Amino acid sequence: MIEQAVTKDYEQIYQLGNLLHDNFENKYNFQELQKEPYFHLLVYKENNQVLGFLSYVKLLETVDILDIVVDEQNRHQKIATNLIDYMISGLDENDAILLEVATENQIAISLYEKFGFKIIHTRKKYYGKKDAYVMERVVNNEGH
Repeated sequence: MIEQAVTKDYEQIYQLGNLLHDNFENKYNFQELQKEPYFHLLVYKENNQVLGFLSYVKLLETVDILDIVVDEQNRHQKIATNLIDYMISGLDENDAILLEVATENQIAISLYEKFGFKIIHTRKKYYGKKDAYVMERVVNNEGH
């Protein structure tokens, strides 16, 4: 089930976030961010367990995906696909979605390409010594 995150989900989200960034809990203060109308935090849950989450910011017609993470034991079960699909279904048809992804993360790049994301730029050394692609997609809720 996908829903907006609530306070009791934060601990599990921070644990998952540590798969992306060391000290993930120091990067985001969800208690404060959730008060902002532009910030969105979706969770995918089964039996009250957060198996994945997607955070994004929506300002005017631009959506920036900040993070998307799925628990390692639950990958390849379309959780990330469902989270992205859910997010897109709530957007306006002219919204542009942007994200950064490590150039070597072929699994994520393939997922984003299935949703119609295109590489529009390469950011050198964006992740320390690693490069990142900037990918963009214009929402069209008539399908992928």
